[in-house]
Amino acid sequence: MRLSDFDFDLPERLIATRPASPRSSARLLVATGDAMTDAHVTDLTRWLRPGDRLVLNDTRVIPARLTGLRRREGAGGATESRIEVTLLEPRANGDWSALIKPLKRVRDGEVITFSAALSATLVSREEGQGLLHFNLDGAEFDAALAEAGAMPLPPYIAARRPADERDKEDYQTVWARNPGAVAAPTASLHFDAALLEALDAHGVEMTHVTLHVGAGTFLPVKVEDVTTHRMHAEWGEVSERAAQEILATRAAGGRIIPVGTTALRLIETAARDGFGPWRGETDIFIYPGFSFRMTDALMTNFHLPRSTLMMLVSALMGAERIKAVYAHAIAAEYRFFSYGDASLLLPGDA
Repeated sequence: MRLSDFDFDLPERLIATRPASPRSSARLLVATGDAMTDAHVTDLTRWLRPGDRLVLNDTRVIPARLTGLRRREGAGGATESRIEVTLLEPRANGDWSALIKPLKRVRDGEVITFSAALSATLVSREEGQGLLHFNLDGAEFDAALAEAGAMPLPPYIAARRPADERDKEDYQTVWARNPGAVAAPTASLHFDAALLEALDAHGVEMTHVTLHVGAGTFLPVKVEDVTTHRMHAEWGEVSERAAQEILATRAAGGRIIPVGTTALRLIETAARDGFGPWRGETDIFIYPGFSFRMTDALMTNFHLPRSTLMMLVSALMGAERIKAVYAHAIAAEYRFFSYGDASLLLPGDA
């Protein structure tokens, strides 16, 4: 299985830099085993049945992107360097691993000063990342980060425009509640209050799980034999209540439909040894040949070529079927990636 098997050409004009407004007005490509239908997210009730259960990731994206200054005194006077920081994940002692650009301009022990009275000391570095110790913690850190930080937009958006105040709302799901992600579960960005009310009235059930999406979701696959790729680990939890709800739906004959690849990866992790409550780090890698145990269908955005997410949807629908779906999406000028349109993938007769 080669990396080139998951490649395709995408015109740059189809990369969305802003979401649809209202959220649920985004387009929706519905793909079954043998048909494709162009629709909108507001039409979800046409394909979802009473008794189906959507699995929603309730992680909350933190404003993890910071811009600061490193000041250094020298024989010729003080010099300052602009430093870009993207927080990745907290450590048990409160320090943060982070991407620091340019890392080579900061020495261990030096301080980077941000706005909102926030600063951080570079403790150490490992594998191209830095470990930062901040001057604030707890609620004070959260408040300062909210003021000083920007939303960590994906590279393909950040390369086209900087994050702004709109992104603090746009790049967050309406049900986000557990802080910890540095990337949004983007399929969920299409849901708004009106759509949730319509789904509830239609008899569609919903369950919340948590997977803190990491920056590793944007890392490229660098091996040609994709089966040798190693996934980054992300922390997640399926609560006892969530597990009971999902199992009850399965027992009653309803379909389990994750909204987004993050929710799918989490419930499939929890199903490895018999589905039930689960908590920990998952590095599950789903590619063609994977046996799905809990997932009947998937709502997801359109993904990057040569990415692990292309491999995941190929595993669900079949590689040739996904190639046809993406060819249709490009020809019909669907908008791609995090702020783009959505697909509803119903394998076989699901």
